[in-house]
Amino acid sequence: MAGRVWFALEFLQHTGSFKARGALNFVRTHRAAGTMPEAGVTIASGGNAGLACAWAARRHGVRATVFLPETAPVVKVGRLRSYGADVRQVGVEYADALAACQEFAASSGALASHAYDDPLIAAGAGTLLDEIRAQIPDLDTVVVATGGGGLFSGVSAAARVHGMTTVAVEPEHCRALHAALEAGRIVDVTVDSVAADSLGARRASEMALAAARLSGSRSVLVPDDAIVSARQGLWDHYRIAVEHAAATALAGLVSPSGYRVADDERVCVVLCGANTDPADLN
Repeated sequence: MAGRVWFALEFLQHTGSFKARGALNFVRTHRAAGTMPEAGVTIASGGNAGLACAWAARRHGVRATVFLPETAPVVKVGRLRSYGADVRQVGVEYADALAACQEFAASSGALASHAYDDPLIAAGAGTLLDEIRAQIPDLDTVVVATGGGGLFSGVSAAARVHGMTTVAVEPEHCRALHAALEAGRIVDVTVDSVAADSLGARRASEMALAAARLSGSRSVLVPDDAIVSARQGLWDHYRIAVEHAAATALAGLVSPSGYRVADDERVCVVLCGANTDPADLN
């Protein structure tokens, strides 16, 4: 790998992922505006967005009802309950949990948050870039794992202001943003990856597609074996235990199909979350 590369350690964030940024912005804004109902907030999530929502809700004395697919990692379900959330598991994909969440919001009056498709969520995620630039002011490129596109939307919007490149990395078989760029519109994709618990959105947001078009960002696909190898490498070389989604960003640089870093390029890879069971790390 050429150039100089840094890691942004977002897995050390509250709740173990960058999602805390957007969730806190969402809950705090609605509380301040008087638009948070008595029924509280509800969200569908593969795990990390639900954790962040539950944490932010507890900080502000708000009820949280979180819908997860039945395939969500046990470690994430347990942590959600520790934050006092009402946890409901439905179906086998994020889309199933989302449908159930929407029905609940309509019947209960709870405020529906979204794992990635909301301007407040994306804006909160985008605060990450300001912190990175404070430490690396001459940064050229930021690399983010991408599922539905919340982190990508926020970071790429901020990066565009500073003339920086954003690289969106997706698993080959969870390619919602890549497929949308190819088709020129939002399309549904199949979800089948070791990183699907965090990156398994069936479709990207319109916001993410618009951001990709405006920012001139790069879209990269990586195979699952590269993700697994990158995750193991982070443990072997740095004793960093992250989930497969975080390793996806690094795989975008080290995989043969990934982004090629120039000799003088300064790059930051966002390690976005660590809500994982490290038992499979050797």
